[in-house]
Amino acid sequence: MPAKLYLEDLHVGQRFTSDTYVITEKQIKAFAEEFDPQPFHLDNAAAENTVFRGLAASGWHTAAIAMRLLVQSGLPLANGIIGMGGELLWPMPTRPGDTLHAESEVLEITPSKSKPNQAVVRVRSTTLNQNGQAVHQFTSRVLVFKRPAA
Repeated sequence: MPAKLYLEDLHVGQRFTSDTYVITEKQIKAFAEEFDPQPFHLDNAAAENTVFRGLAASGWHTAAIAMRLLVQSGLPLANGIIGMGGELLWPMPTRPGDTLHAESEVLEITPSKSKPNQAVVRVRSTTLNQNGQAVHQFTSRVLVFKRPAA
């Protein structure tokens, strides 16, 4: 894990890559049972007759895995990843057995006019499967702080 970064350590164009995570059919169905109980997330046969043409993880499950990847190894912000909203995309489904990783890029840094110790950083994080295909993208605004005074 890289060193924890503060605002002054970041620059536009900076990139980060997370470790990987393998998703299983059992995990897909367990998440769906609790949070997104739709047939294409729960039942293999029913999923075959949908737009997904097979079992697919809930987009929210994929987003949760992406968050785990970012927190554990992909976006090393010293004060944590404090989200302020953003835009979510799911370009293609996540499938059982997919090996996911997240790649992030700093797009913009907007210093606060009223609080000089912080800024809003716009970051695009893309979750990719083992074939390099994007299964989730989140362009977020994140609150980032400067290093505390010694």
